[in-house]
Amino acid sequence: MKTLAVYNVKGGVGKTATSINLAYLAAQSGRSTLLWDLDPQAAATWYLQAKGGEGPGKAQWKAGSELRALIQPTPYENLHLLPAGLDNRHLDVWLRKDDARDALAQRLESVAGDYDLAILDCPPSLSHLADNIFTAADLVLVPVVPTHLSLRALKALIDYFREESYPRSRLKPFYSMADRRRLLHRTLIEQPPKTMRDVCRAVIPYTSAVERMGEHRAPVEAFEASAPAAEAYRELWKEVNAALRGR
Repeated sequence: MKTLAVYNVKGGVGKTATSINLAYLAAQSGRSTLLWDLDPQAAATWYLQAKGGEGPGKAQWKAGSELRALIQPTPYENLHLLPAGLDNRHLDVWLRKDDARDALAQRLESVAGDYDLAILDCPPSLSHLADNIFTAADLVLVPVVPTHLSLRALKALIDYFREESYPRSRLKPFYSMADRRRLLHRTLIEQPPKTMRDVCRAVIPYTSAVERMGEHRAPVEAFEASAPAAEAYRELWKEVNAALRGR
């Protein structure tokens, strides 16, 4: 099983929309896919119409193997969800008691035989949970809005990887919520700075189709496959899939 984390220390950059759309596309391609919602806001859980939205409690988290009982089907073939709840806000505390950076990887190992791909929808925090995410993930996909503030957050993440000796090659940035009508966005897309090394070619546009995911509670591909955003997510999935196959 490969593990893809969609992460940024900055909020509001399109992590959950990316997680939902890539999970859907992976499942549609025939890969048995688990989307694990790690964010206590539980947005991915809501989008995928989970029953109850109950995430793992302390006892289930400690047991590890009991996480399988919480996994729910979704309306889409090959796509399952490990939902989030408010208890997710305690994950950092529970992880610290384990005093290891591989606790999340161990939990993923308990379901690895059931899935080809696990996608982690991550909360925007640089924490012990984040360390566990970086350890568990084969690839960390980083949505970056083409603005200087968002690029600053990416640089902070790159610096942290260097300080903590995580492989820089695991980071894969891409532009998200991009509006080419804006000069700054257009310039940064056409002339990516050094921090955007290995940037994905796919650029996710700032568009109403992504906002309508909330109306439909569905990935863009499921209700408007002809939308530019749907095409952009398909291109992003191709790049991510190729990167995962190389690991």
